[in-house]
This record gives sequence, C-alpha cells and structure tokens, in this order.
Amino acid sequence: MIDEFNPSIPANHMATIHPFRAFRPAPDIAARVAAVPYDVVSTVEARSLADAEPLSFLRVLRAEIDLPSTENPYAHSVYNRAVQNFETLTQAGRYTFEAEPSLYCYQLTTDTHEQTGVAMCCSINEYEHGLIKKHEHTRRDKEDDRTRHMLALGAQTGTVFLTYRALTTIDELVDRTCEEVPIYDFEATDNVRHKLWRVSSELKSEIVNEFRSVPALYIADGHHRVASAARARFEL
Repeated sequence: MIDEFNPSIPANHMATIHPFRAFRPAPDIAARVAAVPYDVVSTVEARSLADAEPLSFLRVLRAEIDLPSTENPYAHSVYNRAVQNFETLTQAGRYTFEAEPSLYCYQLTTDTHEQTGVAMCCSINEYEHGLIKKHEHTRRDKEDDRTRHMLALGAQTGTVFLTYRALTTIDELVDRTCEEVPIYDFEATDNVRHKLWRVSSELKSEIVNEFRSVPALYIADGHHRVASAARARFEL
C-alpha cells in the first residue's frame, strides 16, 4: 500500500485500486509457505506452528521464533533475522516475480462459509484523506514494529482486509475469473481451503474501472498494517 506522495485528493474522488507485480511461491510449496497473520498468534504459538516447516512464512513474519526464547521480540536481531529468512526462502528458485502487474481473486472456504475477494494495492493517500475508512485506534508500539519490519525487508508482507458496498458489476467480474483454473488450490492445516486466480488482462482493466464507482473502502482488519505502511512510505 505504498504509493508516490501526493497530498491532494479531489473532493469527488472515488476508490483507486492498483494491479501489482506479485512475488509468489511455486504452487507445489504454497501450502507449506502459507501462514496465519502475524498478530493472531503468540511467539510460542508461532514457534509451534513453524517448528516442523522450514518454509513457513511465519519465519519472516515472526522471526523471533528462530532466536532464543530470551530474545526481545523488538530487538534489531529479530528484524535482521527476518531479512535473512526472507532471502533464504525467496532465493532458492522456488518463487516467481510476475513480469506484469496483475490483480488476483482469492477465495477461502470452510465447511460452513465461503468468501472471495480481490487482491490488489490501494492508496496510502486515500487512507490519509479518509477514503479508506478506519474504525479502530492503533498502538504506537505495534506500528513501530511493523514499520521497522517493512523497512528492513523492503516489502509489505502483511495483507490488509478491506471491504466495500457490493457492486454487481464487480461480483460478476470476480465470478468470471473464478471459473478459470486457479494458480493455487490447497487445504491448510486448519482445514481452510485456499484458492487463488490471476485476473486476465481484459478483466483486470474492467475491475479497476468498476472500483472507480466505489465511494469508499473500509478496513475490516489490519489497522496497524495500514498505519505502518503510511509511516514506511513517509520514511522512504
């Protein structure tokens, strides 16, 4: 969610979304890389989840799990280890850096629920000007942590869950994408099924255009990640 600094937002501005060049694991290791969000588990829980899986992305999100239990989770050594683990994971030839910016459709399914969304980049300017709306206050210490993490890695490694008032036109474009063969299709250890599709070039442009009719986006989860992205953009 980092964009060029432009302090002005027109009064009648609508939501702007951006395709991005994904850096993603090979399909055969996706289930091993997949990890819960960094802030839903303690260090002990994260260490337990990643213990038997060297490819778990928790080793990047919560790098203190690879250091002694006495280590301060906010010590410089933790962020240095995150960089080291990130390089180890991504330099083994098992990741692809997409040649073209794309959008993606991402679906989560359990026995009782299914939800599908669009993976995209959004504008920090719109967040700072209230077009991306928040409903929680953030803690400075948690912002400090994720800001340092982003700047150390040079990457935003935590997704933000946004929602918006539904538009039939967007739903139809997403449904068309999900009729294709997914890039990823696996079941995680918590029995949640994950599917991901790359949106075609034609539908990508249509989805971007349709979002220009969306007056606002709302943060459902990830307030600290957005606030940290804004701070990281300012630092950069």
